[in-house]
Amino acid sequence: MWPTALVYALLWFLSITPPSQGAETPTEAVRETVNKTLHILEDSALNDKAKHAQLRRMLEEIAADRFDYAEMSKRVLGKYWKSLTEAEQKEFVEVYQGFLSDTYAGRIDDYTGRKQDVRYLTERKEGSYAEVRTELRSDKTTLPMDYRLLLKEGRWAAYDIIIDGVSLVSNYRSQFQKIIRESSYQELVKKLRERTMTEAKKTKE
Repeated sequence: MWPTALVYALLWFLSITPPSQGAETPTEAVRETVNKTLHILEDSALNDKAKHAQLRRMLEEIAADRFDYAEMSKRVLGKYWKSLTEAEQKEFVEVYQGFLSDTYAGRIDDYTGRKQDVRYLTERKEGSYAEVRTELRSDKTTLPMDYRLLLKEGRWAAYDIIIDGVSLVSNYRSQFQKIIRESSYQELVKKLRERTMTEAKKTKE
């Protein structure tokens, strides 16, 4: 089972908003969308299992519009990415996106209705890359989170999050590459699809 802390980070990792036309700083971009995400999660009207499908769609819309799944997929597969055909790369992006969506959807109960606060600590930029350090505080825990973003076509897009010193990209990369080495790329895709189906089933129950 993958570390719970990393699953916990997915809701935040998938909600980074790139600024429009490069007008915003990376920190402003993160703050704007995190606030939108918090508003959704803290909405008492959505704090009902019957509303989870609606809540999930709202979060997925944020993620699909603002997160660069292709960039993350490339980084997660590392050296194996270039060995894939264009069709296989497209396939993996779709499968990985579904895997992430179903993984964090399965944790919705942990976040709805809970009062949470984010503190923005520092911002560092190097060319088209940026890192925004934050701290997530709730009634149960305090977690340091560092968001890594890439400037593409005038917009900031998130491609990694470091939670309590652990990179989400690096964590999955080590697991995925191990499966590829010991078996094959096809086996990795199969496992991700199976995991997605399992999480989707749990969400419906």
